[in-house]
Amino acid sequence: MGSLRELQRELETKTNDLSKLQKEIAKNHQVRKKYTIQLGENELVLKELDMLNEDANVFKLIGPVLVKQDLAEANANVRKRIDYISAELKRLDGTIQDLEEKQNGKKESIMKLQQRIHTLQAGKAKA
Repeated sequence: MGSLRELQRELETKTNDLSKLQKEIAKNHQVRKKYTIQLGENELVLKELDMLNEDANVFKLIGPVLVKQDLAEANANVRKRIDYISAELKRLDGTIQDLEEKQNGKKESIMKLQQRIHTLQAGKAKA
């Protein structure tokens, strides 16, 4: 069954692992939030571009300079950006789901360890 000290050491390790997982999940949620905002902004730009006439002047900000850009090219660029961001969001969702499953497994094993420690301590108290 293992000594109390071994179980407590194992508990400490698993708790540290859980803490790392939780930080990783939080970091991924932050990145996901950033991409969600970017997706919304790009979808808004696409709606604006779709309302323009073919001969409308479109400018792109490159550094401090506004550069004239072809409407079709601007449209294609925004669509590519939306595709990329959507793919990143999908990938992040998968990563977050995996991490959360690992987190749940870790929590479960921590609870079982705590119960074993408690049982061992209760047994020693009776002795």
